[in-house]
Amino acid sequence: MTRASSNTKLSIFICSLLSMGFFSCKKFVEIPPPQNQLQTANVFTNDATATATVTGMYANMFINGFASGNSQSITLLSGLSADEYINFGGSGYIEFVNNNLSATNLALGGIWNGLYQTIYASNATMEGLKGAKGMSDSVRQQLTGEATFIRAFCYFYATNLFGDVPLNLTTNYQTNAATSRTPSSLVYNQIVADLTDAQSKLSSDFSYSNGERVRPNKWAATSLLARVYLYQQKWDSAEAQSTAVINNSTLFGLTGLDSVFLANSSEAIWQLLPLSPGNNTNEGQMFILTAPPTLVALSSYVTNAFELGDSRLDHWVGNFSNGSNNWNFPYKYKVHAGSVLTEYSMVLRLAEQYLIRAEARAELNTNILGAQNDLNIIRTRAGLPNTSANDQTSLLSAIAHERQVELFSEWGHRWLDLIRTGQADAILGTEKPGWKATAKLYPIPAQEIQNNPKSTQNAGY
Repeated sequence: MTRASSNTKLSIFICSLLSMGFFSCKKFVEIPPPQNQLQTANVFTNDATATATVTGMYANMFINGFASGNSQSITLLSGLSADEYINFGGSGYIEFVNNNLSATNLALGGIWNGLYQTIYASNATMEGLKGAKGMSDSVRQQLTGEATFIRAFCYFYATNLFGDVPLNLTTNYQTNAATSRTPSSLVYNQIVADLTDAQSKLSSDFSYSNGERVRPNKWAATSLLARVYLYQQKWDSAEAQSTAVINNSTLFGLTGLDSVFLANSSEAIWQLLPLSPGNNTNEGQMFILTAPPTLVALSSYVTNAFELGDSRLDHWVGNFSNGSNNWNFPYKYKVHAGSVLTEYSMVLRLAEQYLIRAEARAELNTNILGAQNDLNIIRTRAGLPNTSANDQTSLLSAIAHERQVELFSEWGHRWLDLIRTGQADAILGTEKPGWKATAKLYPIPAQEIQNNPKSTQNAGY
């Protein structure tokens, strides 16, 4: 898929949404609306327009909100909630740093709206595909699998950030507007059901996207399912799913530290294609410092976590000095700005699967050697010796540390890890004087409470 063809598909998707009445074209990209705007009834009449609608979802995720890797993304905001960044931004960001969010926080509302807009688009796509005429069965199956995967992906973040959330499985406005908050356990059941269904429908390679890793396939669904099972503490299932991905060495393999985040790297399971003119990823543009920081810099809690000799400190942490002050910044993406597209925004990658399997094996406590081996594969790439951890307790601690230094500044992993492992109170309670236990869930946005009479607020807000 070329950048030009992606922009064409984005325009088609924008206009299909416009005809449904949810957004204006300029909310997505600053281009005039094309003359041949699609009508809703025409979106799913052939393979090309249906595919454009689905790929447009990924374009929207990159450009707007929770998945964008920019100043409104989970990568930034949940990193602030944890201990990954020093804030130089406005008062809205300070609320994330201090874990004292107000329900009217605009960035918070942006996460919620972005998740539910994408869920709506996924539901609309599934409904449209189900009754569509004139499409090939293979394309219908692939696109249905992608839409199902995206819904599961969004609900994973929705329930982990907000707890019990409305489970909307239809585009019916009246139904969705009056949906009560669904218990997180039931949301997880739907996530598992969606991912299992997606596995059965999605392609097992990247042929449908011309070899580009910018659309999810069976292995993306398997990778996310491995993570979901880990979060559910279903250790056997997490081990099985991560093993399936790791064993697919034809498609996936670890690469050198400076190559991980390149477009279509062998480590990439799913990436988002950049669509910002003159730039590569939003992460590179946001994080790489070419002047004193005006948004964030990397915190000492991250830089001090690296062991002596860890190559990730040299390759994945940059430094900017103005002569009197120095600031560290995430340097996983190397391109701050540039029209030659060399990096894609990473969503799912192989290293996480090794760490998932290591943790699952350690929790099962029946294959300590296997857990050590998985951990050591990641450590070896970082130039570190094999772990000295040799029992369940020490291994789990070592794996938690490895996740911190391997996955920092990616998709809120640190924040979610501290919460799911029960370490948030101990670690953030020490690092942040105003920490309170109820901050482990974000507040439901005030607008949602106002719009939905059945919605309730989380404790502490």
